[in-house]
Amino acid sequence: MSDPVSRTILLLDIERFSDRDDVEQAYLRRMLYDITDRALESAGIDETRRLRADRGDSVMELIDANAPVTALLRALLTEVPAQLRAINRMASRSAQIRLRGVVATGYVAVDRHDGWVGSDLNHACRLLDAGLLRAALRERPDDFALCVSDALYTGVVRHDHTGVPAADFHPVTVESKNGPLKAWLHGPLPGEAAATGDQDHGDTGAGQAPGGSGDRPAPAEPPRDGSRDGSHQDRPAPAGSGGAPAPGTVVNIQGATFTGGVIGGNQYGGISGGRFSGDVVVGDGADRHRERGERT
Repeated sequence: MSDPVSRTILLLDIERFSDRDDVEQAYLRRMLYDITDRALESAGIDETRRLRADRGDSVMELIDANAPVTALLRALLTEVPAQLRAINRMASRSAQIRLRGVVATGYVAVDRHDGWVGSDLNHACRLLDAGLLRAALRERPDDFALCVSDALYTGVVRHDHTGVPAADFHPVTVESKNGPLKAWLHGPLPGEAAATGDQDHGDTGAGQAPGGSGDRPAPAEPPRDGSRDGSHQDRPAPAGSGGAPAPGTVVNIQGATFTGGVIGGNQYGGISGGRFSGDVVVGDGADRHRERGERT
């Protein structure tokens, strides 16, 4: 195993990757690598200054510690969202791509099997998989949610460099099997949009896939029988709602006119116009009245 060296750690993960079929997953992986390469190139970080590890639905980059972290953060906050918008506006629902991202710093060693080891890397992976970061992406209309480690915030972000506004980052504590981890989330905290009444997240289509990963939920399908709870019960419509007529309304049936109270209950009003023959029943129980004959 090599000696641990200081690295900037970049992790990017695709939301709801496991909900897609093989063809869609292959497409999403290509998009992920294209987005990552363009972002790093725009930050001035070429392939000679980074190592990549493939994790299926995510990509891990170990970046030379001498590469400018501020340039990387600016690219993640501007270039990545712009690329995602451009891709998703032309993509079908199943091809929508949304990303969670983590940037951290720390020491990482590479073993003889090209595996990466280090507690700082483990902590970064815990942040990427945290429910808080998943919830932040799920609640946003944007297609990207970014979290940075506490060490990176303290060393870089808090100094409010150009294009990396410190005020846009908020402290969070993430529970993990390694204990609580302090980090900083870019953008609103989960629940803030709902608290302010801003719940219109748009329709990117990424959260529409059924089942799976626990990210943005699929929309509920309306009951087929027309009832709200799907119980197959026929509920009477309230008076005046388009079902039973409200008291005082006028209903015309083949030229006849019913006016007054509720027909079929214990209240009834006048009947005018038209001709009626046979039995007309008004009321029920002891108050039922039967009129036989003709009325003009």
